[in-house]
Amino acid sequence: MFRASALTAALAALAFAGPALAAPPTVMSLDSCADQYVLALSPRGSIVGLSARADDRDSYMRASARGLPVRRATTEAVLAVRPDIVVRYWGGDARLEDALRRRGIRVVRINEATDFDGVRANVRAVSAALGQPGAGDGLIARMDAKLARASGAWAGDAALYFTPSGFTTGPGSLVDAMLRAAGMTNLAAGSTWKPIPLERLVIDPPKAFVLGFFDTFAVAMQRWGPGRHQALRRRLAGRTVASLPSSILGCPAWFAADGPELLAKARGR
Repeated sequence: MFRASALTAALAALAFAGPALAAPPTVMSLDSCADQYVLALSPRGSIVGLSARADDRDSYMRASARGLPVRRATTEAVLAVRPDIVVRYWGGDARLEDALRRRGIRVVRINEATDFDGVRANVRAVSAALGQPGAGDGLIARMDAKLARASGAWAGDAALYFTPSGFTTGPGSLVDAMLRAAGMTNLAAGSTWKPIPLERLVIDPPKAFVLGFFDTFAVAMQRWGPGRHQALRRRLAGRTVASLPSSILGCPAWFAADGPELLAKARGR
């Protein structure tokens, strides 16, 4: 009787332990944005491939990428390691997703996000697919804490977002959501992304600029684009309230909240 009960208990314990002992899915990312999600949400030992840009200067999680395998965003490269899941924002050609799905490999897409609700949806979707919903909830909680601290810091003061190539962005972009999250009024209106005439900025510049991508384009802008113009750079020098690093701008992810946080700190919050 005792042996039978012990055997039953042991079998029950194994049955309950089975899911907990199951290995996490192996995963590969196809582009820089997907790299950030995979590095933040997937156990290191289950990552079988990252993009070639995973440790570039504009990669938010670049320190975590070191030592992990780098692979091309091609069907052949993916099939060579056959991950359970592939995470993608834009990487690979238009036929890649269908090709992988036909071969039984799940593709998880990161969607474009124009506000922080869209970012939350991305984090929840990817973390659930990778079997790490708790980790996703943690990223969202940290993002929301930064947004709460930055809220209203600029009390409606106006600023213009500006990149080295001379572009700005209006409503309907994640950058616009960053400005608004810090209490700023975005001076750009109309279409989401558009160039600004250099003459307008030199002759009648706004009182405040928020720069973006100037950290990684600092060398390039010496050779091309409105950002290299000396008269404009003098205007920027006296009116720039913050320069947002490229590592938080190229991907609709939780670290977009670093933007409002930097803007709030520039205001003394």
